[in-house]
Amino acid sequence: MNLTVHESSLYLHKLGHTLKSHRSVEMVLAPSMLAIQSLSLQVERKHFKLAAQNLYWKDEGAFTGEVSAHQLRGLVSYAIIGHSERRHVFGEHDKDVRNKVQAAVRNGITPILCVGETAHERASKETSGVLHDQIVGGLANLTAEEVSELVIAYEPVWAIGTGDNALPSDVENAAHIIRRQVDHLYGRETGATVRVLYGGSVNAQNAASYLGISSIDGLLVGGASLKVHEFETIIEAAFEAGKK
Repeated sequence: MNLTVHESSLYLHKLGHTLKSHRSVEMVLAPSMLAIQSLSLQVERKHFKLAAQNLYWKDEGAFTGEVSAHQLRGLVSYAIIGHSERRHVFGEHDKDVRNKVQAAVRNGITPILCVGETAHERASKETSGVLHDQIVGGLANLTAEEVSELVIAYEPVWAIGTGDNALPSDVENAAHIIRRQVDHLYGRETGATVRVLYGGSVNAQNAASYLGISSIDGLLVGGASLKVHEFETIIEAAFEAGKK
């Protein structure tokens, strides 16, 4: 919940003039819901794609205040679903997440399914079980082909905005757990194909260390993305990681 519609437009303008265009790096911006429509007219699709931060799982109806995947169709390429704040602040459960993932898929929007454990769950050594439950719950009723095209973002709740950064070894272990679970549900080929991101206090200083993990395909950047020059540094790190 950052930037007004006008500020979002200025941000995109500045970002477009600052960043180098790298075909090997896919850049996706997730503005507030209010700004999506105006930015969809402003954005250069060859440089950036847009994502919704959330959506509702019914395509239409008497659901005052909600925005459906059907309404977002054609405006965004991606939708962030199951973000830790949606789960822990707004009380979304795996059933809600599953319905939203399915709604995105049937409307031609690629879900970015967020999974991750809390500090208490981590201390109780429940990381593997939590990731298992969130993946099984979030991906239910999808085909292997549909799963192979979506994105799973590991975002440990204990590392988001806390300064308690996850070690690359923590992230690598979580990514392996995620891919093994997808392997088990949809086959090894799907587990190898699905894109896995890391998100959790990512910044210009630590981005390269996470991007160097072979099982991680990219980053879900939070507050650091609001600073154009820092975001530029992170994108350059992604470009350099892709050359290796």
